[in-house]
Amino acid sequence: MKVALLGYGKMGKIIEDVLLARKHTVGLKINEDNIKELTLDNLKSCDLAIEFSNPSSALSNYRLCFEARIPVVSGTTGWLEHLDQLKLELNERNGTLFYSPNFSIGVNIFFKLNTFLAGLMNQHASYDVEIEEIHHKEKLDSPSGTGIKTAALILSEMERKDHWVENFKNTENELLIKVKREDNVPGTHSVDYFSEEDKLSISHTAFSRKGFALGAVIAAEWVIGKRGFFGMDDMLNF
Repeated sequence: MKVALLGYGKMGKIIEDVLLARKHTVGLKINEDNIKELTLDNLKSCDLAIEFSNPSSALSNYRLCFEARIPVVSGTTGWLEHLDQLKLELNERNGTLFYSPNFSIGVNIFFKLNTFLAGLMNQHASYDVEIEEIHHKEKLDSPSGTGIKTAALILSEMERKDHWVENFKNTENELLIKVKREDNVPGTHSVDYFSEEDKLSISHTAFSRKGFALGAVIAAEWVIGKRGFFGMDDMLNF
């Protein structure tokens, strides 16, 4: 598989290492210094694109991949308000997008546990719930895509919460996401349920970015030959 890397920062370089270790090749590496090389012809020379850039360029990157008729696997967050429109464009162009705010296998198991636990705790009104996320200081979006998805899954199951808020909570129907940014932290996410009597917690802590990179490459291998919009639930058969 010949891969275009759209975003060649820290994450892109780790993805490159994983690709090469799994006997794939890298045909294109794009960062802010060589953006002029991101052309339709260069993309068409590749089998697939893996996209870890930033919210301001992600949508145009996806659209160019649709035009080049190659699948794109993306972990860029901060653009999801455009998701419905993008899905329409994807279907019109018969494109392929595999999107996840987090490609870690462990995080996606955490998502499933989080959903199940929220359904159980919906029956126990004496418990409140909060999310805490800790990321490195270079993280551009706040909360992270992983934090927002964790909140969305809780909101889908818990009737007494109807929206999330960041760092400050005013009413009981709000789901609080505590956001922290620290040096050299790949990512930690925790969900805490607490009453006057006790606390119940689930969490995931990443030790490095390699788990995210490996998941993205496995997703790229899985999505080749498929058309449509996919996520980790599809690949992991949840």
